[in-house]
Amino acid sequence: MLLNRSISILYFLNLIKWQIVLVTAFAVAIGFLHLLPEFKGVSVPLNMLTLMGTIVSILLAFRTSQSYERWWEARVIWGAIVNDSRTLIRHVIQFLPVSEQEERKAFADRQIIFVFALGESLRKLRFSPEVAAYTKFHSIEATNIPNALLDEHSRQISELAAQGKISEFQQLQLNEVTARLCDSMGKCERIKNTVFPSSYSMILHTLIYAFTVLLPFGLDHNQFLIEIAISITIPLLFIAVEKTAIIMQDPFENSPVDTPMTALAQTISINIRQMMGEKDVPPKPQHDLYYEM
Repeated sequence: MLLNRSISILYFLNLIKWQIVLVTAFAVAIGFLHLLPEFKGVSVPLNMLTLMGTIVSILLAFRTSQSYERWWEARVIWGAIVNDSRTLIRHVIQFLPVSEQEERKAFADRQIIFVFALGESLRKLRFSPEVAAYTKFHSIEATNIPNALLDEHSRQISELAAQGKISEFQQLQLNEVTARLCDSMGKCERIKNTVFPSSYSMILHTLIYAFTVLLPFGLDHNQFLIEIAISITIPLLFIAVEKTAIIMQDPFENSPVDTPMTALAQTISINIRQMMGEKDVPPKPQHDLYYEM
């Protein structure tokens, strides 16, 4: 997730560097062609460009809105995961006496591994050493490791209820929190596996480049530098907005604009360890980057 304190403009420029080169080269080439007498009469009606620019703006606004909605939904879901992780461990500490410290710790360790495993699986990354070591030690083998960890939560809750260590009402409360975690996981998977309609992107992309090609022919050919500047600036603004929408539409792709799942998992881990009474819990790692993952 990009941070307000120091956003790198180079990151955005790098995303559209080839478009910058192509648009600039095209604008300069057309500008020089208009210096030739035989090209001075070639023009496009300004009202046509105005209409096309308006259409592109409307489509871009919708595109950006839908992309931001996906990104924001992902952030809201992970906010719920943070809250439910704390709630789960708070219930466990409240329901189980101090003598059941091992049972408490089993829930706490598993929930910490769950949030890291969920983030890494959504990004399709190799599991971190901590997650890999935990799943190997506990012989957890499944296609969906985060879901298997929630299954372990449910199994332990059932065992505690069968042994009379928690009441039926307490079992219900723990199951409700586990169900909410499963619901949040499913929502993340839905966003991850739902592709933004490619036909919409293709139409918008085509219109932007058609506008880029026609724009120089609708400007005043007697203002050489102004014509080139406008022919470069306006199309690149459209392209930059479109590129921003494209990278925001997929919030689990291991990029600087991602939902900061690793940072949130670290926060959850610190909170849970402190709730469990651990001393000298390491603080959240600090960095000087313009984003956090």
